[in-house]
Amino acid sequence: MEDLETLSVYDAKIEDYMRLTSAPPSRSLIAFIKAIPKGGRVLDLGCGPGLAAAEMARQRLKVDATDGSSKMVEAASRHPGVSARQATFDELPECATYDGIYANFSLLHAKRNDFIRHIAACHLALNSRGIFHLGMKLGEGETRDHLGRFYTYYSTDELVQNLKDAGFELRDQREGKELGLAGNIEPFIMLTAHA
Repeated sequence: MEDLETLSVYDAKIEDYMRLTSAPPSRSLIAFIKAIPKGGRVLDLGCGPGLAAAEMARQRLKVDATDGSSKMVEAASRHPGVSARQATFDELPECATYDGIYANFSLLHAKRNDFIRHIAACHLALNSRGIFHLGMKLGEGETRDHLGRFYTYYSTDELVQNLKDAGFELRDQREGKELGLAGNIEPFIMLTAHA
């Protein structure tokens, strides 16, 4: 289920968000692209303005991109080679479709009781040994930031266990801290797993 207040913040703050995220491709994005077979099909789940999806397309991957925000989808659609559409986390294919799914700081907006279902749906939508990238903020509980966006926070152990429970095999993890749209520096984790 989508959180309308969160989506309205992204619609209203799209220019700020594009400025914040317009940087050279991250290490995790480059590693994700390299792990996908040449010409493979990928999904950028919660694509935002489509900057990661655009890099995937530049590297000749077949890119589907989804986001709950109409403004983000509009921005993502402008990138050559990116097929973007407005969709919720519940609108994943129910059969093996993708060689990779890139969920970079998108599933953190899902409620805790929906998260396992979304992770399981990602596993189902991946081809055998498909790559799953998950970027999340670390912490405890559920809350809204001062902009009004809804967040669910997890510990590293919880996330690793959730991936295992969904059938994933953990391949890599990296932690750090980063400045977000709300102006706070927060701890995060990047996890890479095989279906």
